[in-house]
Amino acid sequence: MNQPTPIILVLYYSRHGATRKLAELIAQGIDSVPGVDARLRTVPAVSTVAEATAPDIPASGAPYVELSDLAECAGLALGSPTRYGNMAAALKYFLDGTAAEWLAGTLSGKPAVVFTSTGSLHGGQESTLLSMMIPLLHHGMMVMGLPYTHPELMTTSSGGSPYGATHWSGIDGDKAVTDDEKRLAIALGRRLALTAATLQGVR
Repeated sequence: MNQPTPIILVLYYSRHGATRKLAELIAQGIDSVPGVDARLRTVPAVSTVAEATAPDIPASGAPYVELSDLAECAGLALGSPTRYGNMAAALKYFLDGTAAEWLAGTLSGKPAVVFTSTGSLHGGQESTLLSMMIPLLHHGMMVMGLPYTHPELMTTSSGGSPYGATHWSGIDGDKAVTDDEKRLAIALGRRLALTAATLQGVR
């Protein structure tokens, strides 16, 4: 019997598109590993209006995540823009609703990585990455970063961190993803996919 293809969930929230660009690059890295597929998903924004609801399908970008995506994935890449050095409320709201998955150990033993974007160069990239790791550790996930065998970590003057992939988007979101940021994001996705494939016995 053929083993099902491992799915790596790339789950992100992106307000203006910068974090979405990183998510797509990470998915590119995942898809570069034979026998593994990336699945891009997002979360709806949190509204201050109690009656507001999001449409079932986003106007653009990836579909909204479902809890079944967590059960079906062999690994997880989690991304958010920074909000005062922390993950965005929309992503935190989704994670707060995963108590049943936590109790069941749905994500336990699966590899995970994190990624973020900021408007300013020192806008809390690393603290945001660390904040996203905490719920993943509670879920029993094996959180990975980027090793310094990637020379871009020593040369980048934009984003890039051993804790995960990052992008400095500029206050108006007008900064393109740099070559260093791109290579590190793709490498992070590839590293996650290779690890998940090994754990699944694909490689």
